[in-house]
Amino acid sequence: MENREKELLENIAAVNKDIADAVEKAGRKPGSVTLMAVSKLHPASDIEILFRAGQRCFGESYMQESLAKQEELAHLDIDWHYIGGLQSKKAKYVSGRFCAIHSVDSIKLAELLNKKACSLGVVQNILIQVNTAGEEQKSGVAEEQVPALIEQIASLDNLKLTGLMALPPFFGDPEGARPYFARLRMLSEGMEKLFGIKLPELSMGMTGDFRVAIEEGSTMVRVGTRIFGQRSG
Repeated sequence: MENREKELLENIAAVNKDIADAVEKAGRKPGSVTLMAVSKLHPASDIEILFRAGQRCFGESYMQESLAKQEELAHLDIDWHYIGGLQSKKAKYVSGRFCAIHSVDSIKLAELLNKKACSLGVVQNILIQVNTAGEEQKSGVAEEQVPALIEQIASLDNLKLTGLMALPPFFGDPEGARPYFARLRMLSEGMEKLFGIKLPELSMGMTGDFRVAIEEGSTMVRVGTRIFGQRSG
């Protein structure tokens, strides 16, 4: 355990330094970017080590696994985020259990999340997942459909739209992702003006390209492998 703790703490310290350097290079305010440690397929013991060291935000993608970890780590005040694809039939299990759900891409899913949140008497934070590259194999709403979805979500009292999320195509060179990050930022700015709302969160950027994402305005980056190493499953 001592070796594992040392590895995790060294890894996350290096990631935090890179984030801080990228924020400074972009001329942004220190602390304006949140690190989400993507802990899917890694044990609860790893999460606890990082929590004790000051990490609060963790991202999970699999419903049963994430709920089991929440139960095991219920004694810790962790900011859990759901970042995986979400089938409608599973919406009732995640609504009200996460600080934010990043993968909302249809009004049907939003309505189901809202219904469950209403029954729990809570307001669920959500982000709209946008498929900025139009990739058939990826979830996410098309850019041109975002205004209609925002308008529909506005009528759901137990959901709070806090921002947009995107997973751009993979490029060997992180610069390849820059146009997609820029498009999401511009889309967010456009929606704020169109609807007179605030969308403070831009969830974009992962292990290989988060520096570029930060330069393009990301407020939350998702890093897994560089912190935890290769997944166990």
